[in-house]
Amino acid sequence: MRLIAWNCAGAFHRKIDALMALRPDVAVVSECAEPEVLAAKCELPAFSAAPIWTGKNPNKGLAVLFFNDVQARLHSRFHGDLPWIAPIEITAPRRINLLAVWAQNASAGNLRKANPGPLRRGVEFYRRFLTEDDAVIAGDFNNNIFWDKPGWAMNHQDTVDRLGDHGLVSAYHAATGEAQGEETVPTHYWRDRKKDGPTYHIDYIFMPERWVDGTYQMRVEAFEPWTGKGLSDHVPLVLDVAL
Repeated sequence: MRLIAWNCAGAFHRKIDALMALRPDVAVVSECAEPEVLAAKCELPAFSAAPIWTGKNPNKGLAVLFFNDVQARLHSRFHGDLPWIAPIEITAPRRINLLAVWAQNASAGNLRKANPGPLRRGVEFYRRFLTEDDAVIAGDFNNNIFWDKPGWAMNHQDTVDRLGDHGLVSAYHAATGEAQGEETVPTHYWRDRKKDGPTYHIDYIFMPERWVDGTYQMRVEAFEPWTGKGLSDHVPLVLDVAL
C-alpha cells in the first residue's frame, strides 16, 4: 500500500495530476476543497471509495482519497469539535485505522501554555482507535520539537511520546535514524518558498513500530518538482508498506 500525506496549500483542482503521478492508494491532503467544489473545477480521478472530507470552509479542509480497490469509511466516533482530525477505517485490502491530520495549532486561541492543541486532544480522544488495530497517523502536524517550550502542553515531544506509548513511530525517523528535531530533509519551505530559505520538518507519518522490521520504504519528495514549481510550500511524504 502506498500512503501519501501532502498539504497542497489550496487550489487542489490545479494540482491533482501531480498527486496522481505518485500513484497513491491512500492520500491525506490538507488545505483541500471539498469534493463537490473540486468536481466543479476539474475532472476528478476514479476513486475506489467515496472521498472523506472534513472542515468548516468548503474551499479549505482535510481530504482523504482512496484508489486501487482500497475501501474506507469515516469512523462513527468522529469528533466534530476536532474537524481536522479524521478517524478513517480502512477495511480493504485489509483493516487499518488511519488518523488523518491537519493540525491547526495557531487557530482559535490554541497557542496557550496549558492548551494541548488539537492534535494532542485528538490522540487522547482516539486512543482506543489508535490501539485496537494496526494504526497510522498521517498529515501536517505543524510542529517540531525545536519549538518546544518547558511546560507547554502542545510540545511536539509529548505527542511523539504519547504516540510511542500507543506503539507508533515516525516512519521518516525509523528509516533515516535521525532524531526528532534533527531532520536533514524538510517538508515545509516557509514564507518565500526557497530551497535555501526557512525550512522545517512538520509533516509526518507514524506507523506501528512492528512494521519497522517488515518491508517498507519512506521518502520525502524533493523541493524542485513541488515547491520549486509553485505547487505548494509543503512536499509530499510517501510511505510504501507491504501488508
